[in-house]
Amino acid sequence: MKKNNLRITFLAFLASLAFAGCESLAPIKPAGAHVPVQASPKPAAADKNTGAAEKKGSRPLFVIERNKNANVIHYEANLTPEGELNPKEPVIAYWVLHAEDGRRKKLNWLEKKKAYGIKIKPAAQDGYTLTLAAAPWLPMAVKKDGDIVRVEAKINDRTAVLEKMFIQAREKLLGPKVEYIELFGKDLLTGEACSEKILPR
Repeated sequence: MKKNNLRITFLAFLASLAFAGCESLAPIKPAGAHVPVQASPKPAAADKNTGAAEKKGSRPLFVIERNKNANVIHYEANLTPEGELNPKEPVIAYWVLHAEDGRRKKLNWLEKKKAYGIKIKPAAQDGYTLTLAAAPWLPMAVKKDGDIVRVEAKINDRTAVLEKMFIQAREKLLGPKVEYIELFGKDLLTGEACSEKILPR
């Protein structure tokens, strides 16, 4: 029950921010079962001619896309000059406004506190544990292996390298309603593409 309540909170917050204005939402409940998705589209590529270009000293981790428009939230590993995860701010998050001119934009206060912002702390063994502000039910591990930095998350109850989250929502009279959320990644053991759809009801 507690896990379902956390998922409901996550869906509600993301829906409210998936559309401009952060409108109020009617309560929604996720369906009992998660639906595997067969195909995993590639994450949006960074445009080197715009503000979406990868910063020096950072590595892309995953993105959040929405059906509202082409604007995307990017999450990157923040590295020191020595190439290690910066203990002061291991992961950074920002918008890339593809629907406008491709520039980068900081998350605002509400976005940081309610949905897209992150909480991060050192892990017991190595790396860091990361959660989205509105999704404590989905802890993610930030790990560095040589030059590779990745975020690991559970997709269909298996550990996977997270590449993308996608939010499908539609406008309703009382505000936007989430139709589904999808997680996309690659199985850590097999390397196969994997995905999971979270359905509200």
